[in-house]
Amino acid sequence: MAASSRSGVSSKLWALAAGIVLVTGLYTAGWFYAASVLKEKTLALLGAQQQHGVTAECHDAEYRGYPFRIGLFCSKVTIDDSANGVSASFGALRSAAQVYQPSHIVWELDGPAETRTGTGITASSTWNALQSSLVTSFRSLDRSSTVIEGLSTSIISSQTNQAFDVKIGHTEAHLRQNGNDLDAALTLKDTDIIPKGLPQMMPRFTATGDVTLVGKAALLAGQDTGRGLYGSEGEMRKLALDLGNGRVVNMTGPFSIDDEGRISGKLRIEVEKIGAWRDQLKNSMPQLAKSIDTGSKMLSALTGGGDRATLDLTINRGKILIGGFIAVGEIPPI
Repeated sequence: MAASSRSGVSSKLWALAAGIVLVTGLYTAGWFYAASVLKEKTLALLGAQQQHGVTAECHDAEYRGYPFRIGLFCSKVTIDDSANGVSASFGALRSAAQVYQPSHIVWELDGPAETRTGTGITASSTWNALQSSLVTSFRSLDRSSTVIEGLSTSIISSQTNQAFDVKIGHTEAHLRQNGNDLDAALTLKDTDIIPKGLPQMMPRFTATGDVTLVGKAALLAGQDTGRGLYGSEGEMRKLALDLGNGRVVNMTGPFSIDDEGRISGKLRIEVEKIGAWRDQLKNSMPQLAKSIDTGSKMLSALTGGGDRATLDLTINRGKILIGGFIAVGEIPPI
């Protein structure tokens, strides 16, 4: 082979090798960039909003899965909301995405979790499994789904020394951006609320909710420029409480939350099995038996003596009014 031919082949080999090195370098740089985005998006879903004083930290961050998967592993996750005086810590976090589909991220979070607030409330949680997935766009989170199995939370207030336990067999939370709005759906199955030192007021129940918050899509990505839920409004398509055996309460209608956290709205409530609800409440709160009997008779009267009632409920800055003028209670600011 002539020297010129050998030189030409050698040049092509060097060019091929240089191309491979260049492509590998670019791929590696892209992989680590995608890994950093994975970290940012995952922590954003957990609540990080630095512009509002909310930070999330991934301790002992480690990236795994190169070259075909992108994985972020943390030994511990901590969140600090300095503006509202809330801090939280969690166990290990594992998140991953496929290189060919980096916008679809799946992650798992271990317990226990500890949450403390400036108002003296402490919550400790454990669970059997917490798994989630999220879909991102270039600079935002488009939707997320989270499933928690066997959630158990103990809550105590240092101001009142009152404590209670919350146990939920199965939890599902789904969030998605719908234009400028935020759609949220929540299911709490087999839920027990057990106050310590007090009689249990409610039996095990399942709660479901389906809500739209107007103009709050940015909440999902941690990019909301407002005050979160304060000053918001929305539509409650469904809020249902099911105690089993046909005992169901369903609530629908528009609502709003003012800048002080007080709720207003015009809601329609449907109550099934009024007699069964009456008996359950009387068993749980015998000291209120007369009031409960009076209330159930009023509901039955609205249906001509039936066991099902539909009534309109007005909430005016936390004050609950039946028919627009009969005060029955008050919801504290959120």
